[in-house]
Amino acid sequence: MLEKKDFDEACSAVSQVTLETKLVYSDYLSAKYNNKVYLKPENMQFTGAYKVRGAYYKISTLTDEQRAKGLITASAGNHAQGVAYAAKCFGAKALIVMPTTTPLIKVNRTKSYGAEVLLHGDVYDEACEKALELAKKEGYTFIHPFDDEAVATGQGTIAMEIIKELPLVDIILVPVGGGGLATGVSTLAKLINPKIKVIGVEPEGAACLKASLAKGEVTTLPTVNTIADGTAVKTPGTKIFPYLKKNLDDIITVGDDELIVSFLDMVENHKMIVENSGLLTVAAISRLKCKDKNVVSILSGGNMDVITMSSVVQQGLIFRDRIFTVSVLLPDKPGELAEVAKRIAEVQGNVIKLEHNQFVTTNRNAQVELRITLEAFGTEHKEQIMDALEKNGYKPKIVRTSL
Repeated sequence: MLEKKDFDEACSAVSQVTLETKLVYSDYLSAKYNNKVYLKPENMQFTGAYKVRGAYYKISTLTDEQRAKGLITASAGNHAQGVAYAAKCFGAKALIVMPTTTPLIKVNRTKSYGAEVLLHGDVYDEACEKALELAKKEGYTFIHPFDDEAVATGQGTIAMEIIKELPLVDIILVPVGGGGLATGVSTLAKLINPKIKVIGVEPEGAACLKASLAKGEVTTLPTVNTIADGTAVKTPGTKIFPYLKKNLDDIITVGDDELIVSFLDMVENHKMIVENSGLLTVAAISRLKCKDKNVVSILSGGNMDVITMSSVVQQGLIFRDRIFTVSVLLPDKPGELAEVAKRIAEVQGNVIKLEHNQFVTTNRNAQVELRITLEAFGTEHKEQIMDALEKNGYKPKIVRTSL
């Protein structure tokens, strides 16, 4: 079993390639959830994620002969960059197999560190099968992204930093994909202070660890479906499962909708870009049944492509009632459109888009449909706009918003 000295060695090694990610106290989240919430911004690492820790430490433990064979791994992106960067540091060749769904930014950054990239499969598990096949065929040294004690030990250095900076930490929230990060963090936290609670957080659409813990054995999900691509894993690690079973205090699952609004929270209140998997712990804070505790949320990564970012922002604004679309029926005569716009302006609504449909009925003179996409300050303001339209006889109806 892993011991404290293993983590001490890992801390010494990874300090050569990691940036100092000091805890960030969140006034916003602390006030919102009645706890003292700190963020561990691993999204600010040089490679954009914590994965460089485990990758570098694992590769540092290999022999020169093992490194000379070339390194291979499978990853949805962050481990890929970690291995690519670490391999470059050691002068070793690296081949990375990534799912075809991996965001472009992660693919390009992996290549920028000198690694060769092969896109294969829709999810991590399929990419991993291909990587293992190539490792056996070509003789490469396989660097597992999570089911490896050395990799998990490297990831666990995060816990050392958290506890040194915040000795009185009560709860650490850690994202879970395959379980490597959760293994390292929970194992070291319990070695240092068994009273610290470590809670794993999974996406509802890929809760493989929760299913495994419920059954008491490693369990494979039939499918995974989540926007948290970095944690879209069907099967948790077999080698590390005993550590997770022993050291994790609980598992929380969160939905994709919660990740979307958490993205807005980070952007607006902390000016941080955090990828969906890294937001799992932020979304989970609302599920904690405690008050006045020192809570650390690990933001595991920030590698998010602009297209995904744009989509998440738009959906977040819709979920927060800051953008919505309303349908009203009005007579098809001059001045009616101006009258509707006037009523909206009186309550400070901002029109983003108009769709004027004259063919909603066969009698155009009786009524036409006007779909108005509006910007509001939030739910209360949205209701004020709806009331203003209702009072003026427009009978507004909320319809699906499409930007």
